[in-house]
Amino acid sequence: MRIPSRRKKIVFFLVLGICLIVVAVTLNVSWIILHWRHSVLLFFGVILFAAIILGLILNTTYLVREIRLNEQHNSFINAVTHELKTPIASIRLYLETLQRREIDEARRQQFYGLMLEDVDRLLGTVDQVLKAGEADHKRTTPNRTEIDFGTLAGECVELARTRHRLREGALAMEGPGNGTAIKVQGDAAELRTALSNILDNAIKYSGGNVDVSVQIETPDDKRVLLRVRDHGIGIPANELKRIFKRFHRVRGRSAAKVKGTGLGLFIVRAIARAHGGKVFAESGGEARGTTVTFELPRSGA
Repeated sequence: MRIPSRRKKIVFFLVLGICLIVVAVTLNVSWIILHWRHSVLLFFGVILFAAIILGLILNTTYLVREIRLNEQHNSFINAVTHELKTPIASIRLYLETLQRREIDEARRQQFYGLMLEDVDRLLGTVDQVLKAGEADHKRTTPNRTEIDFGTLAGECVELARTRHRLREGALAMEGPGNGTAIKVQGDAAELRTALSNILDNAIKYSGGNVDVSVQIETPDDKRVLLRVRDHGIGIPANELKRIFKRFHRVRGRSAAKVKGTGLGLFIVRAIARAHGGKVFAESGGEARGTTVTFELPRSGA
């Protein structure tokens, strides 16, 4: 119900702003017609009406943005609440079962494993929120060291494959092919966070059939590119740039089924910028997959 309500408010303020602008323009034209012989009055009248129109446009734009931001905050709170509540409820259920029933050792170990997975999910959610706060306020230079980017990307791929229990062919990685190390200057922990977020997104938004490819390219001696391509639900053209904004999540029935906080790609963009790089997305549209490209300057470039 929130999306229709938000749209109604946006439409209301847009219509109100347009009506006020039309009224102001009408008054402006009338003023010019009535006072065209009085140059001083005409000049100040035009300036006054121009200021009124500009104020109305700015006011309407601000109100619409505030409505959008409110909706994003509400969506974020709902998403985080769900991401925190679900694993906590699961852990509580397993603990109550262990407390009230006699369970064999194999089953007990299985419960321990499931609870650890839920704890990891909780820690992941908390970590994303904390990193988003750091990305929004922290402007210090990362702790840079020389890193083998290919090795780091390979570790992230293996971690994602293990975390999501994927077969090897579902998440494949292809290097530059010349066997040489690709060095970058950066913070290994932050770059690992960025690559893991990109991979997790590609897997989550792939739907039931995960087919993700990771490619490392060196188009020249100054840059290294990591492309993560999936064949999932895709992204509408008008949202390709907005997906890197804080709290933003792709709309649509397919995307609504995927749980998340809307912070992953915002963190990726902040890390890329802090390292002198950039990140962008490409997609043929809904149901046509997505390619996210993470670009960094090479060491010594």
